[in-house]
Amino acid sequence: MQSLSNPVLIDFIQKAIELCTPSDIHLCDGSEEEYNCLTQLLVEKGAFVRLDPNKRPSSFWCHSLASDVARVEEATFICSLKKEDAGPTNNWQDPSVMKTKLQELFSGCMKGRTMYIIPYCMGPLGSSLSHIGVQITDSPYVVCNMKLMTRMGKGVLDTLGTGFFVPCMHSVGAPLADGMPDSYWPCNPDHKYIVHFPEEKSIWSYGSGYGGNALLGKKSFALRIASVMAKEEMWLAEHMLILGITSPKGEKKYFVAAFPSQCGKTNLALLSPTLPGWKIECIGDDIAWMRWKEDGRLHAINPEAGFFGVAPGTSYEKNPNAMRTIEQNTIFTNVALTAEKDVWWEGMSKDKPDLLTSWEGKPWTPESKTPAAHPNARFTVSAGQCPVIDPLWNDPEGVPISAIIFGGRRSNTIPLVSQSFDWDHGVFYGASLSSETTAAISGAIGKLRHDPFAMLPFCGYNMGDYFAHWIEMGRQKNAKELPLFFYVSWFLQGENKEWLWPGFGENIRVLKWMFERCDGVDNAITTPIGYLPSPGSLDITGLNITPAAEQKLLHVEMEKWKEEVKSLETYFSIFGDKFPSALKKQLDALKQRLSQCVS
Repeated sequence: MQSLSNPVLIDFIQKAIELCTPSDIHLCDGSEEEYNCLTQLLVEKGAFVRLDPNKRPSSFWCHSLASDVARVEEATFICSLKKEDAGPTNNWQDPSVMKTKLQELFSGCMKGRTMYIIPYCMGPLGSSLSHIGVQITDSPYVVCNMKLMTRMGKGVLDTLGTGFFVPCMHSVGAPLADGMPDSYWPCNPDHKYIVHFPEEKSIWSYGSGYGGNALLGKKSFALRIASVMAKEEMWLAEHMLILGITSPKGEKKYFVAAFPSQCGKTNLALLSPTLPGWKIECIGDDIAWMRWKEDGRLHAINPEAGFFGVAPGTSYEKNPNAMRTIEQNTIFTNVALTAEKDVWWEGMSKDKPDLLTSWEGKPWTPESKTPAAHPNARFTVSAGQCPVIDPLWNDPEGVPISAIIFGGRRSNTIPLVSQSFDWDHGVFYGASLSSETTAAISGAIGKLRHDPFAMLPFCGYNMGDYFAHWIEMGRQKNAKELPLFFYVSWFLQGENKEWLWPGFGENIRVLKWMFERCDGVDNAITTPIGYLPSPGSLDITGLNITPAAEQKLLHVEMEKWKEEVKSLETYFSIFGDKFPSALKKQLDALKQRLSQCVS
């Protein structure tokens, strides 16, 4: 630790060592040599399987325990000093009580293990939009994933100096007594806690080795803690992809989009357009940090340096850019392993391999009754090897945002696309977002739940205050060129549960309409819920969409929307006095507009 110059960091590390009592300590430098040593260590332990270098160079397969496969929302806490500051959508516990519990759990938790110290930067090094964290962990799997997901190592320490960082404590919660054999996937099935202290800007995670529970730079820092920092400093930390879209004339705009997990974020961020002359490039597929800049526009960076994408359903047919991104240098978690040492998952190909090792590590054949890959199986890969990565993805200045898009997994009610009337109405769009649940979280699948701004599991404070923060952001003096807001629904179904919209690369047709709206093209009609494409303005040439299907895609079903308003009234009531008056006005105005219309 002699190379460290930050007294707060030195104290943080020393206290962690005293508490966790590791057998060894390693300060990560972020080098390729270090990464190669750790992946080899995991191979030797039986945690990683090295994939065939001729099929998938420098890539690895691993699988978790069945009790550790997704984010655990019931074990995720916001421990603000006041319960009301956590709000009704977060789990809260008194911070002093939680700290006592965590001290007990972390006491001796790294016995027999190595403590890894990971300095990492969220965002480009040196950017005024970026922030630094330091994660302590006893999981080499976490170190390897953080290497791919963040800017990590010595350069971060040089940039940090004596400045501020977010301290992140993590343990799999499985100490090893002398001579005790280690699990291929160490975790604690009985005790899991992912805890955030917003006033202290600190994170403690115990018991899980998986995904957002353990990669603390991701949801915990980049959203839960960063959202608190953003509120205090007047910026935005959002669960949003960032894409660049270029027209056939060479004009380029940048859009951000918020979707709940497994609702098409990565597919949209890496979209291969089907319309000639249109081009999509990716800044990021999951998180956006945004500030107003001197030019009067909202600028965004992707704080991450990699993708932690959902594998099932991804294929060369549906998302060729994602598939090309993961052709090498990738960690695959909970997909299936082929006999030839490659990977496979449901939706990857029409033909199923004859013999696989399932995500549970068991033999699998096409006759097996359980999926070969877990529905939440993931790939971890550096964004830099994406074939459509935007030239400005690592620009410290960020990119100017022209449009903000919301969308969830809804089979009815929400039209294919609509545009808000103004900023406040756009914030209302975000606050109104709901979606049918997926396998990205533990619990029931297919149940409709409200997920404002796709931030329900990720907002680090009271969401009533969060809504108010969004309203206030639109009223800043330096906010001179406001982005337009849109609401999309790719997942509409007909009477026989058939998909009404082809999605994937065809979504460029909706983005094209948005692009034209940003340019001021008059190609919309006014409806009670916002502006919708005027007849013929949505380019569906060449698509096998019947007139009846087109009508259903762009139809405002008044009775269903009246039911939607009742649901929103009930949901918004949980925020009590914290619910902004500006959004109450939007809800009342929507109700009034609907009352004046018939289906």
